[in-house]
Amino acid sequence: MEFLFFDWLGKPVWMWLGFHALVAVLLAFDLGVLQKFMGNNSAGAMTVRESLLLSLFYVSLGLAFGGWVWWAVSPQSGLEYLTGFVIEKSLSMDNVFVIAMIFGYFAIPLRSQYRVLFWGILAVIVLRGLMIGIGAALVESYGWVLYLFAAFLVFTGVKMLFTNDEHYDVENSAIYKLLRKRFRMTKELHGENFFVRQPDPVTGKLVTFMTPLFAVLVMVNVADIIFAVDSVPAIFAITTDTFIVYTSNIFAILGLRALYFALAAMVERFKYLKYALALVLVFIGGKIFVADMLGLAKIPPPVSLGVTFAILGAGVAWSLYKTRPSIKA
Repeated sequence: MEFLFFDWLGKPVWMWLGFHALVAVLLAFDLGVLQKFMGNNSAGAMTVRESLLLSLFYVSLGLAFGGWVWWAVSPQSGLEYLTGFVIEKSLSMDNVFVIAMIFGYFAIPLRSQYRVLFWGILAVIVLRGLMIGIGAALVESYGWVLYLFAAFLVFTGVKMLFTNDEHYDVENSAIYKLLRKRFRMTKELHGENFFVRQPDPVTGKLVTFMTPLFAVLVMVNVADIIFAVDSVPAIFAITTDTFIVYTSNIFAILGLRALYFALAAMVERFKYLKYALALVLVFIGGKIFVADMLGLAKIPPPVSLGVTFAILGAGVAWSLYKTRPSIKA
């Protein structure tokens, strides 16, 4: 059992195994208990209230894990985890809005949306792990990569502030065009099947067709990769501890499926949150250059967390205020 205490990516093996065991239990709970609940739900999906309650459960678990990091690793690591968790959770909201547009374009039923999101999150966990592993290797070998990450975050944040691209063009997206060109795809959905066997319209032989539901799954995962280009550098700008980067990202993602059904119903209420997220990216990227100019190793974690909370809180409050229902006399 000595191997459990071997160091791997800066932490004992048992920490990594314990975290992945917890993730496996949560996914089994989601697939078993919640999927059964969905099957017994005549509406085919969660209500906004149920979505918020389940999201609260996942957020509470994520915060509890952060408390454990604070106690088992260090208070600084706990604060870095919490900052990363909050930033990833916030940035994932933009992802939710794009997913809602994709589902809307293909007219995916609510029950099928739940299936896509489950398999999508499984893929996201793997893809994020690969991206974080690559990022950690680059930072470890080339310290100056952090400055590239920081400059990219500042550039992205400024671009978000001054562009008003709120519509995701599903039909003309490169990935959808590629899928239609390279693969056989049915015009209609076939229940919750990703693939079906049908006669080829030319030869008459039975061949495998992709359904629009699988195309949606691919597009959802591509969208996450695009958004990860922002979120992964953002967390590395906070800490280079691979364990903190990975666990904060994964815990934020785990509750995304539950949160989707609530956020998708309230997209318009958060239309100004984009600008708060842009400011967060500018702050996270800019603080690396500021710390360098001040001769500091990094801006203290409590400062990063406080500023992040303040910006996001202001963004949420302003969005809710500006989109409040008008009261007619």
